[in-house]
Amino acid sequence: MKPLTWVTAAALTAVLGVAVAQREDPFLGRWDLTITEPKSTYPDWMEVTRNGTALAAVIQPKGGGRFNAAAVRSEGSRLVIDTREGRTWEFTLQGRGLTGVQKRGDAVEAQIAGARMPELNRPKPAVWTDPEPLFNGKDLTGWEPMGAESHWTVKDGELVNTAKGVNIKTTRQFEDFKLHVEFNCPDRGNSGIYLRGRYEVQIEYEPHEDRLHMMGSIYSALAPMADLPRTPGNWESFDVTFVGRHVTVRRNNVQTIDADINGITGGAIDSNEAAPGPFYIQGDHTGGLRFRNITVAVPKK
Repeated sequence: MKPLTWVTAAALTAVLGVAVAQREDPFLGRWDLTITEPKSTYPDWMEVTRNGTALAAVIQPKGGGRFNAAAVRSEGSRLVIDTREGRTWEFTLQGRGLTGVQKRGDAVEAQIAGARMPELNRPKPAVWTDPEPLFNGKDLTGWEPMGAESHWTVKDGELVNTAKGVNIKTTRQFEDFKLHVEFNCPDRGNSGIYLRGRYEVQIEYEPHEDRLHMMGSIYSALAPMADLPRTPGNWESFDVTFVGRHVTVRRNNVQTIDADINGITGGAIDSNEAAPGPFYIQGDHTGGLRFRNITVAVPKK
């Protein structure tokens, strides 16, 4: 019992340490952001840290990978972040959240609302339902294109994206699940499948991708633990178990990821991480991707 007691005490000390740090410097931590421009609304994410007297921030923009903010400073009750490309975020605390603006120079471009990233600590289900198909191999029943320029079709029992166009998503939404999907990615192909519509499991065979953006990564957030050979033009599989924040990925029956996802990835449908969401498959990078045998199991009630 002593080791368990020590671990519990250590974990409690760590939690209390974070709580004390946030009380002394309430901007620290991970934040889910919603940015509202005059003609669009989209999600972002950031993590604010302090090393000694210096503040820093990592930002996940609406598209692409995470990057370090150019500068971060506290001005009394305000947090000011120079992001990049001449943009500045200015935040103040509002209750337990943030409110702010995005500026270019002195001009306000957008309003920003921020909420602390939820922990989503949930136990692994004891029993799962039997896997059920998400794709029937005959038509697009259960799926809907995410825009007008769709090149998604069904051919020979496969879900095929014939050319660069819009993404496609399930009409159903999911919380915790086990996903199985088989895919065929051509050389220089680029796609991905999104979990709850917010976290991309990367599918790509482009040259010179780093580990955070290679096949099987959680894009820009988690790199695969194992190196598997490139096999463009061949059928492969992902088996993904996602409970709360914890994700395990098996690629071609080899475990490659076993970790918590600490925030949304680029391309997320929104930043409401506590809500269920759809699966969606990218079609807006390249065509030529093929999918089959897409099934899902959920916790049994």
